[in-house]
Amino acid sequence: MTDTAAQTRVRTLRATLEAAGQAHLLAFSDELDRAGRQRLLCAIESLNPDRLADLSRFALDDAPDHGLSPDLAPAPYYPRDPASPQRPWDRDRDRATGEALIRAGKVAVFTVAGGQGTRLGFSGPKGCYPAGAVTGKTLFQILAEQVRAASSKFGVTLPWRIMTSPLNHDATIAYFDANDSFGLEPGQLGFFRQGVLPTFDAATGAVLLAAKDAPATNPDGHGGSLRALYHSGAIDDLARLGVEHLSYTQIDNPLIRAVDPVFLGLHAHAPDSSAEMSSKMIAKTDPAEKVGVFCTAGGRLRIIEYSDLPRSLAEERDEAGALRYGAGSPAIHIISLDFIRRLNEAPGGFALPLHRARKTVPFIDPTSGERVEPPEPNAIKLETFVFDALPLCERSIILETDRFEFAPIKNATGADSPDMSARLQTERNARWLEAAGVRVPRTASGDADCAIEISPLTALDAEDLQRAELPASIEPGARIAV
Repeated sequence: MTDTAAQTRVRTLRATLEAAGQAHLLAFSDELDRAGRQRLLCAIESLNPDRLADLSRFALDDAPDHGLSPDLAPAPYYPRDPASPQRPWDRDRDRATGEALIRAGKVAVFTVAGGQGTRLGFSGPKGCYPAGAVTGKTLFQILAEQVRAASSKFGVTLPWRIMTSPLNHDATIAYFDANDSFGLEPGQLGFFRQGVLPTFDAATGAVLLAAKDAPATNPDGHGGSLRALYHSGAIDDLARLGVEHLSYTQIDNPLIRAVDPVFLGLHAHAPDSSAEMSSKMIAKTDPAEKVGVFCTAGGRLRIIEYSDLPRSLAEERDEAGALRYGAGSPAIHIISLDFIRRLNEAPGGFALPLHRARKTVPFIDPTSGERVEPPEPNAIKLETFVFDALPLCERSIILETDRFEFAPIKNATGADSPDMSARLQTERNARWLEAAGVRVPRTASGDADCAIEISPLTALDAEDLQRAELPASIEPGARIAV
């Protein structure tokens, strides 16, 4: 680009930014070299400058929350036991339906993996974190083995798409390249980046500067995965392969069933499902458990964040003593490609609403050029939530799943920590082995007195162990990888 063309580009962009009250983003453009100016202009243009004024107004909008809907009620769901009088259903029929969808190539796995392992004290993509209870296999490897095993089991090459972030995209691809994609077939695996949104000053609504040649941005939330699927062309590529449904997973849960035929069949053909977006639920163990809760309001299914559910409702119990609002969300969904397309092609743009979060964000002062380290929250980050798509469905269903499908690794210690996840992995695997006739040592309190890891290549579910070579018993304190 010639200097004259660059100057014209800067003048045009400056006029747009001045109209939006964001001209300070170009405060240092004249002192940057050609490469730095190019980076700055590209970064600003990627934020869609025509939208900055509207986004800034939203970021500054401190209008009070209108509260919960007066008709809020616990959401109905399909119980784990299909023979339950609460809501009987046909597991065998739904399993057969789901397996037929998989074998016909209508299903792909989609994993949201844009995070870093910062909270775990880990440097690198979170998917590279060692999670196997015995082997230390990474979260990515565990999921890759699931995809390989399901492909073999159902006689199909299951596509797997992974959403990264600008921060970890290159490192994620390098990791898979270094490990030969864990045996996946060429073309089976695909990556694309998550989108970003500008980060705003909480007092003025000005977009912060992360550097003299870069506006501050933040990932647009897990709801942004549905926008990224569309704008990256991923859903077009998957549609050309014949895919109709995505099994949505988040990277932090090593016990998730990335391919669940029963869930797929129920999603696709339950009489009360529009086959747009379906969810799994787990029964909350405690009113204060930090998971969203499935509810209905205005005739639509939705998830209320645990922090937004009043304590009086969170602690309310039914006549059997169970939590009335006890249907917790482990962030496991099936989403149709047609629904994702509709959300993106909605009048007025992407249909999911924005949410605000106040954060502490360092920035470059546009007047002095000095870096500022705020002592307290100074910024507003905007994001979208994938579960906000639920009330946009015509009809959405929920299936209860075992607590042992939820062992997330989020925190360094305590709840949702690697240690807790390893314990949950061992307990699930112990139950699978006991069902197959293996004697598992247990403590006086009933916990498995050993560590057990079962590779997805060995078994995707307890029934698969019937065909595996297993020990007759496990010694106390042993560490077993099957």
